[in-house]
Amino acid sequence: MIEFSTWDILRNLLLATRWTILLSLVSFAGGGAVGLLLLFLRISMRKAARIFARYYIELFQGTPLLMQLFIAFFGLGLIGIDMPAWLAAGVALVLWTASFLAEIWRGCVESINRGQWEASASLGMGRLQQMRYVILPQAMKIAVPPTVGFSVQVVKGTALTSIIGFVELSKAGTVVTNATFQPFTVYGLVALIYFALCWPLSKSSQVLERKLNVAHRNH
Repeated sequence: MIEFSTWDILRNLLLATRWTILLSLVSFAGGGAVGLLLLFLRISMRKAARIFARYYIELFQGTPLLMQLFIAFFGLGLIGIDMPAWLAAGVALVLWTASFLAEIWRGCVESINRGQWEASASLGMGRLQQMRYVILPQAMKIAVPPTVGFSVQVVKGTALTSIIGFVELSKAGTVVTNATFQPFTVYGLVALIYFALCWPLSKSSQVLERKLNVAHRNH
């Protein structure tokens, strides 16, 4: 029987951690882009756009991410659309992330005093100009802490992609456990790596929130 040292186990887990980080970045960046589009649709003057965005958000927030991953990989395969695990994982996480970011940002936009809209409209600004120059700069300052905080959920959400065979950190933990028969060591290290990824994000969210509260009090 081959003996595996703790370093051997850790080294293999760290190799898989690269894919967890990459998938998290892709999910957050892509989800942010789609989420921004959904935000504009959600606050659009057009009723059809608002309805579409609302139902999109309700669908992806109201169904389990695990189910969405399953459909993206296995469901599309049933109708002849074969997607590699990494692509299905990325698409599902981007769409899921977008639904939450859109709602976070919508709440921040709607928290801006209505007088800001009226004042900018009195200067002859159109809807897009109001958003670009007046509303979004203020809303994004408020949105930074909850947005950074949600990034922790995105990182942890990547663990579910193991259900479709994508080898990220948690899937690598299973593979390494099967090879080493050391579940406590392996999953203890997996937990520590997730903590090392998520803890700085959680702390930065708290720091940003405190700074924002101080800035509001000073004004």
